Amino acid sequence: MPSATLSRKEVSKHDTEEDLWVIVDHKVYDLSDFVDAHPGGSVVLTQVAGQDATQAFYNLHRHEILQQYSKLCIGVLDNELPEVIDPQPGDLSRVPYAEPLWLAPQFAQFTNQYYKDSHRRLQKAMRVFVEVHVTPEAKEKEKDGTFISQGLIDKMAEANILAMRLGPGKHLHGRVILGGGVVEGEEFDYFHDLIVSQELTRHGQRGFQDGNMAGMTISLTAVRQWLNNEKLRDRITEEVLSGKKKMSLAITEAFAGSDVAGLRTTAEVSDDGQHYIINGTKKWITNGMFSDYFVTGCKTKKGFSVILVPKTEEVEVKLIKTSYSTAAATTYIQFNNVKVPRDHLLGEEDNGFTVIMSNFNHERWMMSCMVTRWTRTILTDCLLWSHQRHIASKPLIAQPLIRHKLARLISLVEANQAWLVSLTHQMNGMTYAQQSVLLSGPIGLLKAFATRSAHEVADEATNIFGGRGLTVGGMGAKVEMFHRTYKFDAILGGTEEVLMDLGVRQAMRFMPNAKL
Repeated sequence: MPSATLSRKEVSKHDTEEDLWVIVDHKVYDLSDFVDAHPGGSVVLTQVAGQDATQAFYNLHRHEILQQYSKLCIGVLDNELPEVIDPQPGDLSRVPYAEPLWLAPQFAQFTNQYYKDSHRRLQKAMRVFVEVHVTPEAKEKEKDGTFISQGLIDKMAEANILAMRLGPGKHLHGRVILGGGVVEGEEFDYFHDLIVSQELTRHGQRGFQDGNMAGMTISLTAVRQWLNNEKLRDRITEEVLSGKKKMSLAITEAFAGSDVAGLRTTAEVSDDGQHYIINGTKKWITNGMFSDYFVTGCKTKKGFSVILVPKTEEVEVKLIKTSYSTAAATTYIQFNNVKVPRDHLLGEEDNGFTVIMSNFNHERWMMSCMVTRWTRTILTDCLLWSHQRHIASKPLIAQPLIRHKLARLISLVEANQAWLVSLTHQMNGMTYAQQSVLLSGPIGLLKAFATRSAHEVADEATNIFGGRGLTVGGMGAKVEMFHRTYKFDAILGGTEEVLMDLGVRQAMRFMPNAKL
């Protein structure tokens, strides 16, 4: 905090465009050299020159803006102390419901049987890492549409964040996570996995969220579980988790969409019987533009197979622009007589449907984690805005209608988090095979409910923010982005309609054979 102590009378003397001081939260800011650079123009600043602009500032801006321009602060008011909390990297939010109940400072007396000290250490370390290393790049890449930097990938690889994103398993054993002393790889469970997924979402940049190695998280899992060539599996795992190579899942096609059985890409056995010759196209492949490997769904002689395809000159990629940033590297792929060794097969030939359906569970669960965290972020913004925004000299929160809307958002967020926690607990007690049989339906229903909730949250939040909820940047930036992009979660990994049908069909397997 600046050491200079100033009086309000002294501040009032600096009330011209050339010599402009203001007070915000009992601190004094010299804006004389900032007037021309102010994004909102000079007039709004001259209107508060020499005055206390606290209410005017917070009616238009978040506190983080003050943090960004802290160098303009020249002192504090005599015998006055700042009132607004000045959060630092890693801090928990003190806004009600901004954190899950097990973590929220307001609910410190709540007990929870799922989270241990290692979960709390991991959450803290992940939040610091994301806020220091990920968020600045996420904002930059979301804006300019370029892909994730190798520098950030290397940092995540060194901290073994890439390895954690695959979930629990032997690939984590012996690894030093986030510098050590946080969590041992051998004790890493699905609640640790949930924390990683949700913390990595808090930067609030939807395109970059998928651009941040999402392709790896839904493809290397299949390689780890189903690639029969153990030596090849271990080599590729280390290449990808070290950040040296990238990978994506290439299943969806323009003609098939969610209909895996309708895929047209073919894999024919070569004349020498040692290779597959692959021809066809894939569309909407996340991270495909910078991938070195593609876990690819193909039609084979008697069915459907999944094959690991390395990037070669015969693999052509083209960027697809979607509703979110091209930072996601969404790709159209064309395979032109691509020659792949037969030991790159995942699972059994002609039985790839089992590989894909089993692999979907972790993807859909992870997406549920992330969209639930997104809705909590939007709820937090709505709570902040409803207290900061004043209409007719009263904050929005004074209106019963606004409180009703907030109550609905809180209910949806907490319901999704509770269901997510319940299924995560079940995952901890099941093998991969058991999850495939018993949890594909419930996880599908959770994802569908979470994205339906996101639809309502996005709608209500936009109405709460009004015009700012439609504006790129500013107070409603995250609301605008969420309203524009929440549908990705409703479609990627299986549409709501497909997953709701899956959930009911799986439940029917357990229906008793009795007439009602």
